[in-house]
Amino acid sequence: MPSSCVVRVRTSDDGVAAASLREALSALQVELGVTADFPDDVAAAAEAAAASPRLPELDRTDLAFVTIDPEGARDLDQALHLERDGDGYVVHYAIADVAAFVTAGDPVDREAHRRGETLYGADAKIPLHPPVISEGAASLLPGEVRPALLWTITLTGEGERTAVEVVRARVRSTAQLTYQDAQRMIDDGSAVESLLLLREVGTLRLAREAARGGVSLPLPEQEIDIAGDAFRLEYRQLLPVEEWNAQLSLLTGFAAAALMVYARVGLLRTLPPADHRDVQRLHRTARALGIDWPAEQLYPDFVRSLDPSRPAHAAMVVACTRLLRGSGYVAFDGEVPAEPQHAALASEYAHCTAPLRRLGDRYVGEICLALCAGTDVPGWVLEALPGLPEELRDSSRRARAYERGVLDLVEAGVLADRVGETFEGVVVDVREDDLRRGTVVVQDPAVEAPITGNGGLPLGADVDVRLTRADLASRKVTFELLSGSDEPA
Repeated sequence: MPSSCVVRVRTSDDGVAAASLREALSALQVELGVTADFPDDVAAAAEAAAASPRLPELDRTDLAFVTIDPEGARDLDQALHLERDGDGYVVHYAIADVAAFVTAGDPVDREAHRRGETLYGADAKIPLHPPVISEGAASLLPGEVRPALLWTITLTGEGERTAVEVVRARVRSTAQLTYQDAQRMIDDGSAVESLLLLREVGTLRLAREAARGGVSLPLPEQEIDIAGDAFRLEYRQLLPVEEWNAQLSLLTGFAAAALMVYARVGLLRTLPPADHRDVQRLHRTARALGIDWPAEQLYPDFVRSLDPSRPAHAAMVVACTRLLRGSGYVAFDGEVPAEPQHAALASEYAHCTAPLRRLGDRYVGEICLALCAGTDVPGWVLEALPGLPEELRDSSRRARAYERGVLDLVEAGVLADRVGETFEGVVVDVREDDLRRGTVVVQDPAVEAPITGNGGLPLGADVDVRLTRADLASRKVTFELLSGSDEPA
């Protein structure tokens, strides 16, 4: 399930703004101690592994898989093929087999444990694995035979899961589609049946999600246009196919969790119930963005009512990621955790469909392979299992800091030439230790930033604020409350 907002550069030139963005991104990477470069021994081991993968015997290149990803993507983890099965469906979901290239304890594995996950932001990607593996030999690129973990999941006509199996197999993608390609082909009827069924299955799974009280955030991508010394930031309209595609990943994560919970060994992605104070803050954010949220409307229903093609609604979806901040991982062997659920999804859930980009997914895949085959979970998996939750928590914190830093610097760039201007906003948070400091949301552009006032800030109130700072180098945006509106409501 997506949990962060990706910022992409849509257009750029070689002007001042583009150079400033590159310089600020480099400074952010130094600050966080991350780099796209790999040590020499890791790069050499990756080259050797890419040249001699461990290919499985089972050949399923007869299945016409396709991948659906953002334009220009090269680290392709997932390929899909769907077919009818009487009144129901069979979902074939191929996941890149990282263990066909990476051995526990080798240089690539040790570096992957240090990194934890791929970091994204403004086209400055910090990969988990060297590109010769993640964008080459292991990636499910079209026309190439690749080792994969092949998930086969059967569904009823209502989209309910009835059976699951995962095996190692050789697969071959027949096409690399962008979201726009896939949506156009589905809409005009030119898609093959497998792709047309994605709409049916995705729609059914969304309905089941709503019925159980779950919600997955349709996080938009923010796109930057950079020209001369100016930034322009927009939310890219999400396409229905992106949600349908995401539902296949969620379906597989639910199946993996069910296998592991039944066998009492595994690694789950967890989330505690939301704190009521965070929900109240989201109500204030909705008000700041001019979005109606009736008091009696439950949070999942509110999220489903949002239209991410509208800028204010897209900003609201991003704000809702606040309720995901307690998410984590729990490993177990012999006893199921006391609180195994992911509260937002209203189910047990596991990350398993992006092993090129997330460390833990490789381990979940290996556990599920063993459980389906009736064999012992590999020793190297069990040995690493206890330490994985902390490693993954550390990498998640680093990823959030990177994504937040990228967004901060982009917002600073967008507002850089508007210092001194007045904006309308709503105070959505006030610090308990200093009532003169808090957070304001302005609607246009949709920005959340620190605010100060001479007196106590009026929590939840409409206010006029002045932009006092927007500095790209420091990634700082600050507002001050205009006099006359600084009394608590």
